Amino acid sequence: MSEVGLDKRELDTPALWVDLDTLAHNIHDLAGTFAEAGVRWRPHVKGIKVPAIAHQALAAGALGVTCAKLGEAEVMVAAGITDILIANQVAGPKKVSRLVHLRQQADVKVAVDDAANVAELGRAAATRGVKLGVVVEVDIGLQRAGVSPGQEVLALSRAVHNTPGLCYEGLMGWEGHARAEADLDKRRPVIEEAIDLLVQSAELVRGDGLPVRIVSAGGTGTYHVTAFQPGVTEIQAGGAIFGDIASRDWGVDTAPCLFVRTMVTSRPAPDRIILDAGFKALPAWHNTPEPVGLPGVQSLRMSAEHGTVTLIRPNTGVQVGDAFDFVVGYGDETVCLHDRLYGIRDGTVEVVWAIEGRGRIR
Repeated sequence: MSEVGLDKRELDTPALWVDLDTLAHNIHDLAGTFAEAGVRWRPHVKGIKVPAIAHQALAAGALGVTCAKLGEAEVMVAAGITDILIANQVAGPKKVSRLVHLRQQADVKVAVDDAANVAELGRAAATRGVKLGVVVEVDIGLQRAGVSPGQEVLALSRAVHNTPGLCYEGLMGWEGHARAEADLDKRRPVIEEAIDLLVQSAELVRGDGLPVRIVSAGGTGTYHVTAFQPGVTEIQAGGAIFGDIASRDWGVDTAPCLFVRTMVTSRPAPDRIILDAGFKALPAWHNTPEPVGLPGVQSLRMSAEHGTVTLIRPNTGVQVGDAFDFVVGYGDETVCLHDRLYGIRDGTVEVVWAIEGRGRIR
């Protein structure tokens, strides 16, 4: 039976849902911010995973999407999205073969930080008869993937430019380490220093005569600064679309629109409420979800299939069978756990989206 048209209160729980009006408002606001900054928007879909939402961002002005994994890119291309950056390294014959086949269907670009991988990609692309777009990833402080700023960037950029089958597009970096600084005023100089390393590397490459069309950076928690840094051409922030608790904690002002609806299944004590959503549906590993309309919460503890709410003081008004919505703590670790996302407007299910990017870890 179709769930479209159901009242939200009729949904079985746990249920992941998004408020469609607030989602549209957040997308519009983000697109407006990047237009004001004069940069392009390529939202990261690693936490969104629903092509229909990516299409909403495109309709608002985004030029394409960013993916973490090749499998996510395949989902987005199958949904008709044709401008994609895989902000990750793709290595090994199986994945590289998939990548160059996907390039025949869409403008798919990939990050590199290793000369042997560059050669591997070039051979496969040339054999397939395609030109694969490539950006060099620069480590600007996160200490994850990427080559060091400066001469290493230039050397690898030259290698990409000189490799048949590849099209050198530019650079990308991720200043995610700046989010460790909770104070927004103190976070700003950390972001600026990181982006300066990326932009200086781009200028070094341009000075060597290579075109640098893309300088990509900026995620949720940093985009409000990164988007306005001279030399950046596109921003990858995507999670801010949902306005989850993580976004709020990073200082993002988009409104919360992603929720998990849960039901009370036990009231073993006046100060304790047991819910039917544990960390398999509503994780709290990075940021703790927050209940809507449930006052006096002291703590939320998640086990596999149970959520345990401890109250500040006894409350006998909450009964078994009552339902509560929780603002999602972190969309990236929550959306991937569910099969479907309910789009709700004015309390009624308007659309049910399969979370097509779920499980695309290869």
